[in-house]
Amino acid sequence: MDSIAVIGSLNIDLVVRAARVPQPGETIAGKSFNMIPGGKGANQAVAASRAGGKVFMFGCVGDDPFGQVMVDALGESGVNTKNIHIIPQESTGTAIIIVEDSGENRIVVNPAANAMVSIELIDRLWESISKSPMILIQHEIPMDTAFHIIRKAYQDGITVILNPAPSYPVPEDCLKLLDVLIVNEIECANLIGLPSIDRESAFVAAEKWHRTGVKKIIVTLGSDGLVYLDDEKRIYLPAFQVEVVDTTAAGDTFVGAYAASILQQKNAKEALFFSSAAAALAVMKLGAQTSIPYKQEVSEFLFSKVTD
Repeated sequence: MDSIAVIGSLNIDLVVRAARVPQPGETIAGKSFNMIPGGKGANQAVAASRAGGKVFMFGCVGDDPFGQVMVDALGESGVNTKNIHIIPQESTGTAIIIVEDSGENRIVVNPAANAMVSIELIDRLWESISKSPMILIQHEIPMDTAFHIIRKAYQDGITVILNPAPSYPVPEDCLKLLDVLIVNEIECANLIGLPSIDRESAFVAAEKWHRTGVKKIIVTLGSDGLVYLDDEKRIYLPAFQVEVVDTTAAGDTFVGAYAASILQQKNAKEALFFSSAAAALAVMKLGAQTSIPYKQEVSEFLFSKVTD
């Protein structure tokens, strides 16, 4: 089976659940606290692996206890961890997450060891990275490194999926090299320069990126579904309606599941349905990697929807 090289962040998520986010200067009581493996890179690697993909993770953790927790958690989900580097005298990345009763969240990320994913490290690891026909990257590693990966992968004919989260600008010369760009409505609005995004404006944004050279664009719209655009198709797919507990990692689940679906030769609509179902299941549970479903769970969920 072909494999996916995920290059990205590994964080420990410190998750507090509360009725709402406190106002400036306000203290409120939390309802629960959990320490959960996360980070966009690690989340997407787990999602791709649980969706049936063969996944190799490339990234950095600190030499603190959190680092080993991250490596062990990935291994338990079937992700190959031999290229995760432990950085001496550095802490593992952390994310402070407040989850409201509505399921919405607020996140502050401290990159720590993730900032050590340098161009030099990528060049040293490139022989291993380039064995995979697909690379999946995000924006929780240094931007220069992410753009270097895109250019290097293009030269070697490797498919690149970019999830530009957090939403820092992407140089046009990199955009035109991308095979797939996946953004949510907030990232899309930030990158395009609009106050908000709906279905119509999402298609406008997708068309703009497609003219730049991106082959396939997906804009996820949360409970409003998603839009997809490539050379031949414009697809709108409504979201599955489920009870939302926590939206953390829903986007990462979608991205990882989509990458695995494409490698499994699913067509565009099949891949989008599967990935949307995986994300729907993820929002029904608390936490990042703890909420990511396995392939069988997604298949059963889709079957239940067909037979309803």
